[in-house]
Amino acid sequence: MKPNRFADICVLAATVTGSSLAIIDATAVNVALPAIQKGFDADITALQWVVESYALFLGALILIGGVLGDHLGRKRLFAIGVVIFAVASAWCGLAADIPQLIIARAVQGVGAALVVPGSLALLSAHFSEEQRGRAIGQWASFTTLAIALGPVLGGVLVDVASWRWVFFINLPLSVFLLIVLYAGVPESRDESAARKLDILGAILITLGLGGIVFGLLESSRLGFAESAVWAPLIAGIVLTGFFILRQKMAASPMMPLALFRSRAFSGANIMTFFLYGAMSGSLFFLPFNLMQVQGWSATLAGAALLPLILAIAIFSLGAGQVVARFGQRAPLVVGAGIAAIGFALLALPGADSAYWSGFFPGLAVIGLGLGIAVAPLTIVVMAAVAPNRAGLASGVNNSASRVAMLMAVAIFGVVMFEVYSANFETALQSVPLDPENRALIGARMVELAGMKIPAALDQHSADLVRGAVNDSFVAGFRVIALIAAGIALLSAFTAAVTIPPRA
Repeated sequence: MKPNRFADICVLAATVTGSSLAIIDATAVNVALPAIQKGFDADITALQWVVESYALFLGALILIGGVLGDHLGRKRLFAIGVVIFAVASAWCGLAADIPQLIIARAVQGVGAALVVPGSLALLSAHFSEEQRGRAIGQWASFTTLAIALGPVLGGVLVDVASWRWVFFINLPLSVFLLIVLYAGVPESRDESAARKLDILGAILITLGLGGIVFGLLESSRLGFAESAVWAPLIAGIVLTGFFILRQKMAASPMMPLALFRSRAFSGANIMTFFLYGAMSGSLFFLPFNLMQVQGWSATLAGAALLPLILAIAIFSLGAGQVVARFGQRAPLVVGAGIAAIGFALLALPGADSAYWSGFFPGLAVIGLGLGIAVAPLTIVVMAAVAPNRAGLASGVNNSASRVAMLMAVAIFGVVMFEVYSANFETALQSVPLDPENRALIGARMVELAGMKIPAALDQHSADLVRGAVNDSFVAGFRVIALIAAGIALLSAFTAAVTIPPRA
């Protein structure tokens, strides 16, 4: 095998595995959340933090991760990130309680912030401009195929062993990745990159996003009137504003605002924020619906996502050719519009729905839409900047998707709790309960569909309460699905008005 061909294979294998590691931890972990809730007797806010602590540090630090890779060596930073991710994964699997798990997930996010921007940066730096579109399409397709195993494998591990193995499985994958990385991936860097890092900017955006997310998540528990909720929210907004101001004034900003002078780059990142927000927010609650409301096993819940994931993989494969033939705007508008229809279809299933007639149509249509849009979206982002800014561009785009996930899970969580609690309180009025059990059930509302029904209730009352729980959760999920559909339509509109027909 020719050396350059061997390097091509190693670069593609390393970047696919690296991206898969970071993203699998979103899909597989979501399937494991009901088991984690049961194991630690956790409420929904704690479970949101399991997801959000990872997304917070990934979203906030991914920008500086891209810059570090550009001037210290993308391969070197990639490897360091893999090691941190692997150690944190072992910690997650060994966590004795929810606080430990949340902290370990935060460390995982730090490792992923070094891995994720390095994936596309290594890819873009290695392949020529003529090969890049095809390579990105292959990367997107193979990454998605690898990710397809995530929910299924996660479900199987939860059912057969324990939710802890969802994290332990990252260890052999990390070893494989390091072997491939050092076997044939060449080092690359941007020699013109600034040597001074924007540490203050990283601190400001981490604290800013953290304050906003903390306030939103805790609002379900405390209400917006509490200072422990509104004070972090206001502080987070102010600090995020200072971050933007810092980027305008800093000599070496972590996110140069000059990048956004490109209308295509700005539009693509706004679209990324909307589209990934719609997907992340709705899919966070889907496993709870499937497992706690519909009564499915973790394996079946994981397998339910396969149509979505496989559709993305199949349609991403020819992204380069699609963009070459139809231009860059058309697949973005069409794909996002189709995804919006899919999200709307997810609002149809009730509390006792069959998979093929209830959930399959929506998931398949979402997958079709995202498959048409995701890879061309990445191509637009990378084509809008010079090759020597590949790491930075990748970091900004990945940050947009992770921040979208961060905000969506928090905001959709507020919506879910408000709709759920309003419906549940109404339904509970018709259930004959003594004051003690009524108060106990009211205190457990924060558990949503994972609520444990008091053992003292008679079977009839217990069935009525469980029915109220399931119907209330479905009501909340329907609102979330419709909001996701609206956001996906907004992303299609963004593409239509900001992305030129052709580069």
